[in-house]
Amino acid sequence: MLAFLGLAMVMVFTFLIMTKRLSPIVALTVVPIVFAIIGGFGGTTGVMMLDGLKMVAPSAALLLFAILFFGLMIDSGLFDPLIRKILKRVNGDPMKIAVGTALLSLTVALDGDGTTTYMITCAAMLPLYKRIGMNPMILGIVAMLSLSVMSGMTPWGGPATRAIAALGLDAGEYFIPLLPTMIGGAAWVVFTAFVLGRAERKRIGNVLLHSGGGDCYIKAILSDSPHKRPKLAYVNLMLVSAVMLALVMGLMHSAILFLIGFVLALMINYPQLDIQKERILAHSGNAMTVVLLVFAAGIFAGIFSGTKMVDALAQTLVDWIPPEWGHLFPLVVAITSMPLTFVLSNDAYYFGVVPILANAAAAYGISPLEIARASVMGQPVHLMSPLVASTLLLVGMIDRDIGDFQKGAVKWAVMTSLVVTALALLTGGLTLFV
Repeated sequence: MLAFLGLAMVMVFTFLIMTKRLSPIVALTVVPIVFAIIGGFGGTTGVMMLDGLKMVAPSAALLLFAILFFGLMIDSGLFDPLIRKILKRVNGDPMKIAVGTALLSLTVALDGDGTTTYMITCAAMLPLYKRIGMNPMILGIVAMLSLSVMSGMTPWGGPATRAIAALGLDAGEYFIPLLPTMIGGAAWVVFTAFVLGRAERKRIGNVLLHSGGGDCYIKAILSDSPHKRPKLAYVNLMLVSAVMLALVMGLMHSAILFLIGFVLALMINYPQLDIQKERILAHSGNAMTVVLLVFAAGIFAGIFSGTKMVDALAQTLVDWIPPEWGHLFPLVVAITSMPLTFVLSNDAYYFGVVPILANAAAAYGISPLEIARASVMGQPVHLMSPLVASTLLLVGMIDRDIGDFQKGAVKWAVMTSLVVTALALLTGGLTLFV
């Protein structure tokens, strides 16, 4: 009965999200409450909800301060020197432009936000693509793959944040074993950009652009802003490096690290109180929406686990899987995450499906940390989905139809998912034997 109730809850939640009958925040809150009452758990629903909120609170704090921190770094113009160097080095060589696109988008994608990544990358590189007649589809594919690796795997990115919140994991324990995979994945994205750019160079050849005087193409691409702080670029770079180093070393909780980093960035770059308020408000919209989503996920996860629905579903799944296949569970999750995340939103997959998979894997002695890592391997394929709002923004910015974009990107997205899965297995992020 509990297994059926849990499956029905997941299916109803997924249907409401997919058909846009309810927003993710509303569905994550209302659906589990209704099913808890149907299952006879009305008297303890409040306690389960509170337990769920406590479970996801650290992840919500991490996400909030990470978005604000990287948002300030972008505002201050930290990445402008990188953009200038990239533009100067690539000039009109399509192969260099594609690789430069990869380096830029990989860097910007560290903030975990697809919209920011696509807007900055397209704003910097698209004028150059158009100027020399280069196919903007290459920009879209490279930017999407970059986001899938950097935002898809980092604990402050959307997919990993959902997985961590849904399973109640520690962000550091999840992320550090995945670092070699992320670095290797970034190298693969650069290689992919090289291949695509080389093919484009054969098609259109090299174009010489003016890099000096009033006709300089770099000045036309980079515009000034009153919020940029070019004199503090090295200070900001040291601050970002220090935060990331402390995160890798596990000196303190990641949420605290980003809180400290955000406060220091605010004081260093915008000491005036009115400007501080303005910058916080500029980024608080996106940050608060995602934080509310995480807390709503806590409601869903708290009821899902508190009613034992997830345990019943996991046991049913275990009963269906031959025992000799148990050690392959992380690989199965990694491979199936590609089609599942394409047809499901991240909310539906990470809050509805991943907890079931994690509990099933526990029967074979597999840590939920491995299931969380495996679940993000399909993100390159997920980001082709029309369900992803930032992808619709991207295809709009490069002026391409979503169907055409999917046809051009599918091969590279699947290959990237397979490559990062193989890297995770080789470097210990995922294991097949316990």
